[in-house]
Amino acid sequence: MSTPSSSSSSSSSIWVLSNIKLQFFARIRRFLQSKATRKRCDPSDRFDTAKSRVEHNNKVENLETVHVMEKHKEEEESVIMLQRTVKMLHFGSWEEKIVAAKEIEKLAKEDVKVSKLITELGVVPVLVSMVASPVASRRRVGLTALIHLADGTYTNKALIVEAGILSKLPKTIDLVDESTTSKLAEILLSLSSLANTQFPLASLDFIPLLRNILETGPSFDTKSSCLCALHNLSTVLENACPLVSSGVVPILLDVSSIKEISEKALATLGNLSVTLMGKKAIENNSMVPETFIEILSWEDKPKCQELSVYILMILAHQSSLQRKKMAQAGIVPVLLEVVLLGSPLAQKRAMKLLQWFKDERQTKVGPHSGPQTPRFAMGSPVNQREAKEGKRLMKSLVKQSLHRNMEIIAQRANAAGESSRLKSLIISTSSKSLPY
Repeated sequence: MSTPSSSSSSSSSIWVLSNIKLQFFARIRRFLQSKATRKRCDPSDRFDTAKSRVEHNNKVENLETVHVMEKHKEEEESVIMLQRTVKMLHFGSWEEKIVAAKEIEKLAKEDVKVSKLITELGVVPVLVSMVASPVASRRRVGLTALIHLADGTYTNKALIVEAGILSKLPKTIDLVDESTTSKLAEILLSLSSLANTQFPLASLDFIPLLRNILETGPSFDTKSSCLCALHNLSTVLENACPLVSSGVVPILLDVSSIKEISEKALATLGNLSVTLMGKKAIENNSMVPETFIEILSWEDKPKCQELSVYILMILAHQSSLQRKKMAQAGIVPVLLEVVLLGSPLAQKRAMKLLQWFKDERQTKVGPHSGPQTPRFAMGSPVNQREAKEGKRLMKSLVKQSLHRNMEIIAQRANAAGESSRLKSLIISTSSKSLPY
C-alpha cells in the first residue's frame, strides 16, 4: 500500500513532465515560425523576385513593341493599297475603275474615318460619273460605293450631292434592272436625310424617280426605301408644295392600303395634311375617307390605326362636308371598335373624333376641341331648320349603328375571352351614355 506522500509526489512529477513537454512544443513552434519569417525576408529571395519581375516586364515591352511594329506595317500597307486604288480609279481603264470602286466599297464598310479620308482624296466625282454610265455594271458598282461612302456621315452626303449626282440619276427605271433599282432607292434614301439640315437640297430632283419606283418598283424593300425618302422630305414644310404638285398623294394613298409598307405612307400623308395644299389634295381624292376607315379595322397594325385616325381628325376639323362623307361611309361603328379595342393613342384620338359626331345637344364643341360649325343668326328660319335636320340625322346614324356595332365587337371579343365584359357593356350602354 502506498502512502499519501508517495501518491502526491507521483502526481507532481507527472505535472512537471507535462509542463516540460508543453514548453518544448512551444519552442519548436516559435523556431519554425521564425525560420519561415527569415525565409520570406531573405534578400536573395527578394532579388530573385525583382529579377523575375524585370524579366516579365521586358517580355511585355517586347511583345508591345512587336505589336506596334506590326500595326505600323499594316497601316503602311493600307496606305499604299489606298493610294494604288485611288490612282486606278482616276487614271485606270474601265475594268480597273470597277476593281477600284469595289475596293473603295470594302474600305468604306470598315470605318467611317476611312470613309471620310477616301472622299478627301477626290474619288466622289469619278464615282458619280460611273453612275451616269450607260453600262449597267459600271453604274451599279458606282452606286454601291457611293452608298457606303454616304453611310454615317453628312459631309460625304453633301459632297456627293455637290458632285451632281441628282442630275446624273435616271428619271425612270424603265431601262434599269432590279438590282440597280434597289441601289437607286438606297442612295435616294441616304441623301434625303439632308432635307433636315442646312444644306440646300433640291427635292424636286428626287421626286420623279421616287414616284416611278413606287409605281413600278419590284419589291416591298425597294418601295419602303422610297417611302422613307419621301417621309424625310415631307418633314420640311417647304417641301409640301413640290411633293403635292408632283402628284405623290394618289400614289401614297394607293400604297397605304398595303399593310407591309403602309406605315411610312401614312406618316408622309400626315405630314402633308397639316399644310393647306396637302389637306386639299387628300380630301379631294376619291379614295378618301374610305381608305382611312378601312385601315382603322387593322387590329394587327396599331401604328397604322393611330396614323389613320390622326389624318381623319385633320380632315374632319372645321369641315362639315368631310364629316358628312365620313358618316355616310360608316365611320362611327369603326371608331367605336377602335375606342374599345385599339391602342391607347388610337383610343384617345377615336374618342375625340367621335365627340365631333355626337348630338350637339349633349356635346358642345369648343374652339379647342375640334371642328367648328358656322354660327347662324337666331332669326333665320332656314338656317334653324338645317341645324335641326343635321342634329336629327346625326342622332339617327348613331342609334342605327350602335347595336350593329356592338354585335361586331362582341364577336371579336369572344375570340379573346372577353365576351362577358362586353355583353354587360352592351346591355348597360345606350347612345346617350356611351363614354366617347
